[in-house]
Amino acid sequence: MAQRVAFLVTDNYEPSELTEPWKAVAEAGAEPVLVSPKQQEVSGKEGAHTQAVDLEVAQAKAEDFDALVLPGGTGNADAIRLDEDAVAFTRGFFDQDKLVAAICHGAWILTDAEVLQGRKLTSFPSLKTDLRNAGATWVDEEVVVDGKLISSRTPADLDAFNREIVNKLG
Repeated sequence: MAQRVAFLVTDNYEPSELTEPWKAVAEAGAEPVLVSPKQQEVSGKEGAHTQAVDLEVAQAKAEDFDALVLPGGTGNADAIRLDEDAVAFTRGFFDQDKLVAAICHGAWILTDAEVLQGRKLTSFPSLKTDLRNAGATWVDEEVVVDGKLISSRTPADLDAFNREIVNKLG
């Protein structure tokens, strides 16, 4: 059975940070699944991309997936971290020691999930203080792999981000 990879987003995500990892995961033979607090579909920044929602986050369980990808986009990241089901879903991947990959503002939800103590990661620079305050060591690098946590800064880092996701999926 193919590995299942959850992509957790709501409206105003950064389109390339959803579509490029989605393509990489699918090409690696895994099944990408769009999970969202929204029903039906989500829209990227400025309506640049829309995609159907496969599963509402209130019904999603980390144990049904092998990995989680957290795309960025400031509006997406700010809204998703306020959704209690999304935070619990994200925390579940850490509780079960599963792969989590966050890019750009996607790492913001990790502060609310309270899973950053002792972790090393990167993100969009404006999150640096929040991530440090949540117990992480923040670094300015293209991609950081800390155990089963992968992180990158911006869409410019997508090649390295995608490579590490595919490597970890095996």
